[in-house]
Amino acid sequence: MSVAKVTEIIASSNKGFDDAVTKGIKRANKTLKNIKGAWVKDQQVSVSNGKVTEYRVTLKVTFVLKD
Repeated sequence: MSVAKVTEIIASSNKGFDDAVTKGIKRANKTLKNIKGAWVKDQQVSVSNGKVTEYRVTLKVTFVLKD
């Protein structure tokens, strides 16, 4: 039997939501081992002068704990 834990992280990108998700998972993988999945809890954008300047995602990352 395995036990999983869920942690919440926030990642950002100036390219788009997909890129923010990719960056978030890539960074989480440096610290968290055995990542099995993630889901997007929230999305936000920063706007300056009527243009989107940054895309942010809040991710719930699931990883399996070692026995």
